[in-house]
Amino acid sequence: QVQLVESGGGLVQAGGSLRLSCAASGNMFSIGAMGWYRQAPGNQRELVARITSGGITNYADSVKGRFTISRDNAKNTVYLQMNSLKPEDTAVYYCNSAITTRNGYGMTYWGKGTLVTVSS
Repeated sequence: QVQLVESGGGLVQAGGSLRLSCAASGNMFSIGAMGWYRQAPGNQRELVARITSGGITNYADSVKGRFTISRDNAKNTVYLQMNSLKPEDTAVYYCNSAITTRNGYGMTYWGKGTLVTVSS
């Protein structure tokens, strides 16, 4: 069984910062790309940022220059540093990762999400 557990969400004023963390645990052989998605009420889930196992990153245009994704492979953890937050960043943020288990099965796993609320 593989689990992704997010933490770090909360309420912050516009212009403020938050750091999200997502730790992977369980029956894992290897972890590939890891990413953060978000879903605001009434909207589809969208990619925020993604990082490969080798550290290559890509970002949604709406967060470029404000958000930074990073990972600690020793801790099986991905982070999202969010600066200069705007009310439109308000959403549930989900962690996502491509994981191969010890018995050879590869699939994409999702966390349960953490709520980020940015007040104006």
